Amino acid sequence: MAAFAHSAPCWVDVQLPDLEAGKRFYGELFGWTFRTGEEVDRGGPCVDALSGGKLVAALAAKRDGRMPTAWGIYFATDDITATVTRIRKAGGQVITEPVRVGGAGVLAQAADPGGAVFGLWQAGDRSGFQKQNEPGSFCWTEVYTRQKDRVDAFYEQVFGFRGTDLGAPGTGEPGRGESGTGEPGTGGSGTTGPATAEPATGESGAGESRRTPGPEAPGSGVGESGADVSGVDFRMWSPAGTEPGPDTAIGGRSVITDAFPAEMPSYFLNYFAVADCDATAETGAHLGGRVSVPPFDIPYGRMAVLHDNQGAEFAVLQPPVSR
Repeated sequence: MAAFAHSAPCWVDVQLPDLEAGKRFYGELFGWTFRTGEEVDRGGPCVDALSGGKLVAALAAKRDGRMPTAWGIYFATDDITATVTRIRKAGGQVITEPVRVGGAGVLAQAADPGGAVFGLWQAGDRSGFQKQNEPGSFCWTEVYTRQKDRVDAFYEQVFGFRGTDLGAPGTGEPGRGESGTGEPGTGGSGTTGPATAEPATGESGAGESRRTPGPEAPGSGVGESGADVSGVDFRMWSPAGTEPGPDTAIGGRSVITDAFPAEMPSYFLNYFAVADCDATAETGAHLGGRVSVPPFDIPYGRMAVLHDNQGAEFAVLQPPVSR
């Protein structure tokens, strides 16, 4: 069984008020099928989502109605205790101490200094995605924050990320940033997925009340109207031991500017690859979801930001057609 490289995004899951409604939405949107997921003592009902028979995500019923309806990201670690220690030393907050999920592995949850929540996963029998960077599966994540200096230093200290700033020499790419743009992740792939009973318990900000920075804001180099909006503050993350840049990037950091409401919290936005961005956005709206950022072109394809039929926010990315 192949394991994910340390610090690579390895899993996503979502907490929903109505699990069955979530299955109907994502089943029709992405063609996912579902099977009962694993639980821990304090966990609730959950299901693994599969695309083409391969694990790609999980859906879980919220245990508490006060919890946000949101997608959460997990990063792989080969020593979760040491990673939790680094999180505290770097100024982060540990929300859920490491807890073993049967033989599947060990999870924990934390928040960075800006308040964005993420998960940790130390694999046991299950490593992470069985499929990614293909239609119907995870392809990218990025954190939105107002405290970029503290947050940049945090992820460098905790995960060893090496940053490439927007427009820096050698990136070869103009603007990407607040509209949620980035090179789809190229981190290692696993053969199984983490258990799904503890999805993003502290994720900051429910999709219902958050306004996603969109193409009218500084973004991916080209806004919806085609205007150049490349003067943005965006950092790509590459894992330790790699040459930083688009070819090795597994995620990124964008800045929430004063153009957005002060109450909008820091958060991670997770992306799923799709074959047709426009059709996916149209289908999402037809299924009772909401398109908060309509499809538009970026240097890495065509993307949109959606909320599902219960408010959870996510992005979709259609890779460019190879010529």
